[in-house]
Amino acid sequence: MISPTLPDISAYLQEDIGSGDITAAIIPQTVQAEAVVITREARVLCGQPWFDAVFKHLTADVAILWLAQEGDAISAGATLCNLSGSARTLLTGERTALNLLQTLSATATVAKQYADAVAGTGCKVLDTRKTIPGLRKAQKYAVACGGCYNHRIGLYDGVLIKENHIIAAGSIAKAVQMARQQSSVSVEVEVEVESLQEFQEASAAKPDRIMLDNFSLADMRTAVAMNQHAIELEASGNITLENIRSIAETGVDYISIGALTKNIRAIDLSMRINLVTA
Repeated sequence: MISPTLPDISAYLQEDIGSGDITAAIIPQTVQAEAVVITREARVLCGQPWFDAVFKHLTADVAILWLAQEGDAISAGATLCNLSGSARTLLTGERTALNLLQTLSATATVAKQYADAVAGTGCKVLDTRKTIPGLRKAQKYAVACGGCYNHRIGLYDGVLIKENHIIAAGSIAKAVQMARQQSSVSVEVEVEVESLQEFQEASAAKPDRIMLDNFSLADMRTAVAMNQHAIELEASGNITLENIRSIAETGVDYISIGALTKNIRAIDLSMRINLVTA
């Protein structure tokens, strides 16, 4: 699981605040406030470290009390946390903090749906590199919060040989051989194949994993039977909540799904200031 190592929060705040929050400036600096964050939808909570970091970056004076834990299933209408501190700071950080929380909660929620769909099959659901720019590690963290697993983080920590790599290298065998020669022993080498013939060629080259791209259920079962657990198998392409369990039941080890991070809808969250003191 990706650890919640925070990106540079200042970049997110700079995008929103720019030269200064000219609306919050109408509130005197001495005004203190209390606020709550509520969810209007039932979802999986994720993104607390990013939410907290927004306010910590702005000031050390905002206190946040979470009423639910990271990864918890939250019912609609629930209060997620209480905040207290400078009214200006709460108002300035509100949108950035909520944007991060609602996006990561959305990612975790989708992941939970897919994880639940394959429960009991022994198959693991993986994310992909189809993430929102600037939020890759955050979204991969959210995927794990939802019960799924992480594929490679980027181009630097795993070899995934696809169609164009194979064409450029000359063959699947040559591509795998060159990957073994230039990569660290600890780096996994995976090959994507689009037919049973390519699957046989990849099997002979002995990569660590073979991705079955857009295989029919029948061809997946054939590949699993031919493989005899010799090499890890991953299914990918046109995976939905409706068909994922049937795919998992073919016997593949992994299913990778871009929709975990790219086909998400932000959770409807709201921050309400409910007490102000001068």
